[in-house]
Order: sequence, then structure tokens, then C-alpha cells
Amino acid sequence: MTASEEITTQHSTVEEWTRALAESTGSPGGGAGTGVMLGIAASLTSMVAGYSDNAGEDLLERARTLRATALQLADEDAEASKAFGAAFRLDPGPEREEAIRQASVEAAKASAVLGDHAMGAIEDLGWLAGHGNPALIADVVVAFGALRAAIAGARTNVSFDLAALAKDGTSLEEVRSQHPRLWKTVGRLTDALDRIDQLTAEADAKAAPTDAL
Repeated sequence: MTASEEITTQHSTVEEWTRALAESTGSPGGGAGTGVMLGIAASLTSMVAGYSDNAGEDLLERARTLRATALQLADEDAEASKAFGAAFRLDPGPEREEAIRQASVEAAKASAVLGDHAMGAIEDLGWLAGHGNPALIADVVVAFGALRAAIAGARTNVSFDLAALAKDGTSLEEVRSQHPRLWKTVGRLTDALDRIDQLTAEADAKAAPTDAL
């Protein structure tokens, strides 16, 4: 077992985890990094909510729960990456092709779940941008950046994994008909990026007014 296989987001230090991420093993990889970015966004949301007396316990609890969930999803993605790598190491043939297809579907599902959680966090952060403690607006903008990275990563990973299914004569249209929910998730995540960009621009006007000079 390599050092990177022993590393998890839930039980390793930041230094240990990023060192494992830096290795050419693919586990953890970009998908796990997406989960960590979501965890950062959730943590900052929790912090700002804690400093905002009007935020309410429900918003704070959602952020705290999401932080833990995001790290768990990051570790699950790292496990999915191992299966993906194992499939590609098989000898050429039908068994290898089927293993790659199955690993692609499971990887897409994992990224879609992470993306759903990330999209669910947008409006809470947007509320804090407009109504939370104004002294922490810069932290809100940083959280938006992390959340955008999580959503962009999930979107790209789902799309890439679906495209990987378009092999051996299978068209993208056939992939879409076989996996309609995953296909629609790509569009939903694209719309979510537009929403984050809108909210970030509004918040940034408060956080960095000197940009207008």
C-alpha cells in the first residue's frame, strides 16, 4: 500500500493530503480535490454564519453538516479513482472495456452527488452575502470561489466520465438516453456556475470597492 492510499481527507493533515495529491497516482485526484474545495466553502459559510446573529441555527447546521459530508465524498471519490485506475490496468479485451465503462458510470455518479451538495449551498452563501455580518464579506467571496471550484470540478468530471462511455461505436446521444439524470446534471451545474458568478460579482463590489477606482 502506498502512502497516498493511506491518506484520507478526514484523518490526515493538510500537508499530508496535499503531498499525496501531488503524487502521480490519481488517488486522491481532481475529484477528491473538488470535495475538499466544497469542504472549504462549507467551513467558511459556517464561520460567517456563526458571526452573523441573524443567520439562524438552520443555516449554520446545514453548513456544518456539509463540511463533514464534503470530506466524506472526497474520500469516496478517491476510492472511485482507484477503481478507475485498476480498470485501465487490465489486459486489453472485453473485460477491460466493461470495467472501464462501469468505473466511468460510478465516477460520474460520485461527482454528480458532490455537485448536488454544492448546488444546495449556493443560496445560503448568497443570503450571507446580502444579510450576514458585513465585516466578513471578503470571507464570503473566498467561499464563493471555493464553491465555484467545487461545482466546476463536479461538472467537468461528470461530463468527462459520460464522454468516456462514448466508445466502440456508442454515440453521445446513446449515452444521454442511457444516463438521462447524469446528463441533465451537467446542465444544472452549468446554470449553477452562472448563478455563482452573479452572486460573486455582487459580493465583490462590497468586498473590494477599490477595484472601481
